[in-house]
Amino acid sequence: MSVAKSRRRCEAYAQAMRLPGRTDYALRAALELAASPDGPVTTDELSHRQDIPTSYLGAILAELRKAGIVHARRGAEGGWTLARAATEISLADVIDPTKLSGTVKFGATVKIVDEDTDEEKTYQIVGEYEADIENGRLNVKSPLARALIGKNEGDSIEVRTPGGDRGYEILKVSYS
Repeated sequence: MSVAKSRRRCEAYAQAMRLPGRTDYALRAALELAASPDGPVTTDELSHRQDIPTSYLGAILAELRKAGIVHARRGAEGGWTLARAATEISLADVIDPTKLSGTVKFGATVKIVDEDTDEEKTYQIVGEYEADIENGRLNVKSPLARALIGKNEGDSIEVRTPGGDRGYEILKVSYS
């Protein structure tokens, strides 16, 4: 994959999820490492490929290393690799929802009420591979999640469903 295409893909994910800059950079670095199976990637290479300031990226990689997400190799053949297989790392491992606040964003737990039926439901907004609607884990790409992202407690949203348009009010937003 080209550097430009990889960067655009990562930026699109971050924009869709409305992530803060530091979290965006952490996610982009992890995705870049997952897309680089040919061995370690240096900080300078990651910085160039994802257009992340090198000094800032170093601090982010140190946090990811502490979290057990990346591994650093020293020496002439050194650089950064994922600490385990990409399939074993979830978005929740990379994105610390406890550092997010305010509006609904990726990782939020949102309590809503159906404005027609007064039925209350609680969902956590997660990545598409972690989604499980029956257990309250809502795919970030779903129409409901897309309508929720960027909204605040007390806001009302409209969602187009197969059964027609539905209105919901956001009762509570939390990050755990």
